[in-house]
Amino acid sequence: MTASGVPLQIPSRLGSYAVLTALDGDALSTVAERRYIARSHDGNRTVVVALPPIGADHARWAAEATTARGLALPGLLPIAELDTSSTLPWYGIEYRPLLALPTVLGAHGGPLPDHTVRALGASLASSLALAHAQGVTHAGLSPEAVLLGMEGPRISCFGAARAAAPDGVARSGIPWLNPSCLAPEQASGGRPRPPGDVFALGAVLSYASTGHTVPEFGELPVSLRSLVSRCLSRDAAQRPQASHLAKELAGSTAAALGATVLDVSAPVPLPGKVIAALARQSAALLAAEIRLDSRI
Repeated sequence: MTASGVPLQIPSRLGSYAVLTALDGDALSTVAERRYIARSHDGNRTVVVALPPIGADHARWAAEATTARGLALPGLLPIAELDTSSTLPWYGIEYRPLLALPTVLGAHGGPLPDHTVRALGASLASSLALAHAQGVTHAGLSPEAVLLGMEGPRISCFGAARAAAPDGVARSGIPWLNPSCLAPEQASGGRPRPPGDVFALGAVLSYASTGHTVPEFGELPVSLRSLVSRCLSRDAAQRPQASHLAKELAGSTAAALGATVLDVSAPVPLPGKVIAALARQSAALLAAEIRLDSRI
């Protein structure tokens, strides 16, 4: 649905792919990319295809996608194909069963278990720390940008804040940017920097553990209250670095699991209902492949 309540029309084809379904269902207008699962016309390849959100500047969106394709960072969604020459730019990644974090909470029936949230946070913080060490700010982290699968979390929507508006122009009120994940300095038009990613990480962990990006302090698990509060400081200078968060979260998760060290590159432990939802997605696509083949 769009912000006006008008259903978004799913394209039937993108490049050499036939679109099967929307990855985000009816939430397309609140995500910084329109994401679809699609299959090549010969039926041999399945991909996730992303397009700019309705109303976005296509050139700015394409520039961020081009930058993302040139990055080789663990945890960042790897772009396999990119088309910026057509009227509507798009990129594609090889399909793996993936669910956006809001869909994950829906499948689970509520907030995720504490150890899952901390393992997710350790993985995301580690990915951001590696990006920051190379001078890269993601500038698009939100619950909708976090895709979870059996191989671990992947961060999508790279550069969403930069694509939404140039530096110096307020980014508040843009419908496809989650306002709770925009650091105050980014919302007012400041250049996205690593502390903004840390602010967004705090909002993501709040969401994963409570179902709200801006929860009441008492809603947060005791183990996350201090960490999330530091991330969500309105003063960018008071927020911790992503590398410090990765160590803190990895240490606390390992202790909870009775391990000495947590491997942040390992898959995040997912609840059974989430694993079942991933399996249902795969099964539905197998059925779609049969229907697609029957028409060829």
